[in-house]
Amino acid sequence: MKRILLLLAGLSITILLNSHPWKPSHYIIIDTDGGIDDMRAITLMLASPDIRVLAITVSPGVLSSNDVYLKVKSLLNACHHEGIPVGINRSAAFKSPEYKVALNAKWGVEEYLDPASAPDCTALIKEILSAEKTKISFICIGGMSTAYNSLKDIPLFRQQVKEILWSVDGINDSKGFNYNIDPQAAKKILKEDIPVSLIRNFSDSIFFDENLIRDIFEVKTRYAEKLTEYFNSDNARGHQFSYRATDEMVALFLQFPSIFKADSTGKNIEYTSAEKKLLGDDLLKMLKGETVPRNQVIKDLPLDPSFYFDDIKPSVTEIVNRYGIDEWTSGVLANELHRHLGVFAIIGVKMGIRAREYFDTGVDEFTVTSFAGSEPPLSCMNDGLQVSTGATPGHGLLTVRNDTVLSASALFTYLNHRIRLTLKPEIAGKISSELKEINFVYGLDSNIYWELVRKNTIKYWLNLDRQDIFIIDNIH
Repeated sequence: MKRILLLLAGLSITILLNSHPWKPSHYIIIDTDGGIDDMRAITLMLASPDIRVLAITVSPGVLSSNDVYLKVKSLLNACHHEGIPVGINRSAAFKSPEYKVALNAKWGVEEYLDPASAPDCTALIKEILSAEKTKISFICIGGMSTAYNSLKDIPLFRQQVKEILWSVDGINDSKGFNYNIDPQAAKKILKEDIPVSLIRNFSDSIFFDENLIRDIFEVKTRYAEKLTEYFNSDNARGHQFSYRATDEMVALFLQFPSIFKADSTGKNIEYTSAEKKLLGDDLLKMLKGETVPRNQVIKDLPLDPSFYFDDIKPSVTEIVNRYGIDEWTSGVLANELHRHLGVFAIIGVKMGIRAREYFDTGVDEFTVTSFAGSEPPLSCMNDGLQVSTGATPGHGLLTVRNDTVLSASALFTYLNHRIRLTLKPEIAGKISSELKEINFVYGLDSNIYWELVRKNTIKYWLNLDRQDIFIIDNIH
């Protein structure tokens, strides 16, 4: 009996040691054909911190591949996820009908985007499967052409892809649009050994009714804003399909499979969506990012300004509204770790979150090399980087360089992709000169010095937008 208890205790410790509180449940590659429902489905998957979008491939269907690329890339840029790669299926023979309602839908700013510069989808999928060791789900919200070509041409596909999720009306669907983009590819995929979950559309004609659209409007995230922007457009109001839910069901199934009913058994299973109220509530959870806990010890930091000291109290709500709860929480925790409000600590917070946005990652998911050195006040940036990214020396993910020219910059590496973020020189110069002047006049041992530093920190936290203050360089 004692031996069994010891084994159980050891097993429990092993499970705890090997568990990862921030590792998302789903690593995915999305293949899309550019429908307006695709935009909503992709936005939902981007919004959930429990889903990691590794890449998006675009294939002909509702729109041509080039037009789908423009839609997808503009959406990623609008959400500040420029680092999610987009590949094009240039080999598919399907001739798109180029539906006007889809072509006219605004996903983001398409000017200056060039489909010719995008990689081939097969090469991109191969690269992602080689870099990411976690088993992935392949999400088809169009036809099966890209999935089948990948299975045929990439040996790793069979090893690394644990399942395919497909938006279609069942195994025997031979009339649906997604099926008829490439019927032969669909037939072949369904005979392969990779399991396919076939997610049916929401059965009622109207899913996005006035109540749900109003609830989406009240969610203050960039993802909810993208959906609200669409529903407020003339393009949406002019087409009944805008208010139906088709590919969105795949996103909801991925995150909340328990609310769907299995209509068949075997390797390939058909699923029917749950009641509208449950689906709507869960859709809102995804848009809010409430699919995983944000913290490890406390559930949430209070957003009531009265909880905070008098000097920061007037800025709490505005900082949260401008930059989001993630930046607010990271800023609070970083300064508590830092033991005073520091400008460069806040710069580190903003830099780390901007890098996470770029790649669309959570914490603990990339390595960071800081060039801020170990000499305050510039080195205070390292504390902000640690809290906002989870890249700490204890995790072996943060390296601080002292053997090079020091600057308010850091190198971030994720899935063999590296970017360098640098605080714009004019901003760095202004902050440094202000700190030097305060130090010269009052000295580090003066209470006035720290009061003025605190005042400046609150000012910069409120006024510096992380989307505008950094130079982002791709490092090859």
